[in-house]
Parts: sequence; structure tokens; C-alpha cells
Amino acid sequence: MFEGKPVIGVMPLLDEERDSYWMLPGYMKGLEEQGAIPLMPPLTGNADMLDYFLESCDGFILTGGQDVSPALYGQEPSERCGIMSGLRDCMDAYILRGAVERDKAVLGICRGHQLMNAVFGGTLYQDLPSEAPSEVEHRMKPPYDRCAHMVKLLPGAPLHALLGREDLPVNSCHHQAVKELAGPFKAMAVATDGLIEGIYMPDRRFVWGVQWHPEFSYRSSRENRDILGALVEAAKRR
Repeated sequence: MFEGKPVIGVMPLLDEERDSYWMLPGYMKGLEEQGAIPLMPPLTGNADMLDYFLESCDGFILTGGQDVSPALYGQEPSERCGIMSGLRDCMDAYILRGAVERDKAVLGICRGHQLMNAVFGGTLYQDLPSEAPSEVEHRMKPPYDRCAHMVKLLPGAPLHALLGREDLPVNSCHHQAVKELAGPFKAMAVATDGLIEGIYMPDRRFVWGVQWHPEFSYRSSRENRDILGALVEAAKRR
């Protein structure tokens, strides 16, 4: 904690073609506006370095990006599985497990939401259009700060309690998704086609995953600002 402001580790994005780490400003600005200090660690599998960030950060965002490797849930990649990064999977999984063990605040977004489920024993659709066809627009075209479809917020779940509403318009840009829900999680939001769009760990203070992208819509959506704000408040109370 730095002068009352929690430090939130934002997992790095990777562009292998350009041999670079990078970050969408919405992750950082969205957290700054909620009173946090965002910090992007380097992409690494070094356990000592990752332990440093686990001790130094008050919470974490698991960001979007490459497909989660099916190896995490005991499957082989299908021909429609996209680009993967073993190092990202390794780093994000290590941070997730360490943060859950320490009961630190974690928010998974898109890929991060999917990785949470895979790491704790769930499975994923490797390619929604071919494995679970739907009329719901799960992979919208830009701009990404508008509504692609609605999700239902499940009564009794923390997202319903936070936002105080039954449904929520969300953006959407993904072709993978939660298939079988991992045992430690419960669903807290579902799309109209039944796809799980939000998950949480009931026995932890704040371990949430959302399939949509608050980093694109936080300026236009009070609800997505509130989601980022809930992460920051939970990080303050660690």
C-alpha cells in the first residue's frame, strides 16, 4: 500500500511478432481513476521474481490476449485454437495461485477469466463458433465501448449485489469461453445463450472473472467503473 493507494499488478500483454510487451491504456487509466497504482510486471517464469510481486502488490488483473493452452485442462489444441503463449500461461497461473493462497484481490478479464477456470480444474470451449454456435454476438467488431449483448446477473452473487440490477449490457470479443465450471467457482453472470460470463470464488474476498472488457468500456459504463472500483476496494482491505 502506497499512501493509502493499493498497488495492482496488471499482467503484461505480449506481441511475439514484434518481440515486445505492451499494455492497453484502459487497464491502467481505469485503475488510476479508481485510486489505485497500476504496475505492469515483466513477462517471466522466474519464481523468485513472481514471489516479489505477490508480496508487493495488493491485487492483480489477469488481462486478455492469447488463447489459454488446452494443456492446462488436459486437452490437445484443436485446429481452431488460436495463438498461445506458454510463458503467459505459466506466469498468470503462478500469480493466480499465489494470490488466491494469500487471499489477495484478483480480477480476470476475458483470457484471464478463462485461465482462472482452467487453472482450478474447469475446461474451455476452444472455439465457440464451431463448438457452441449461437446467435449472440460474442466477437464484436470495434469500437469496443458499446454493447454487444446482455448478460444476466445471478441473484445472490456479488456482482448482482454490487450493481443492484438484474442484467447488464456488455461488450464482447472472444472465441473461447468457460465450458465446464471449475469446482472452486460459482457463476455470477450468464449470457442469454447460457454461456457463463462471470465467475467468483465464494471462499475468497475477491476473486472474480468477467468475460467482457471493462478496460474498453469503463469510461462509458458506470457499472464497469464499479467493477474496477470493487477490485481496488478489496485490494485496500487485504
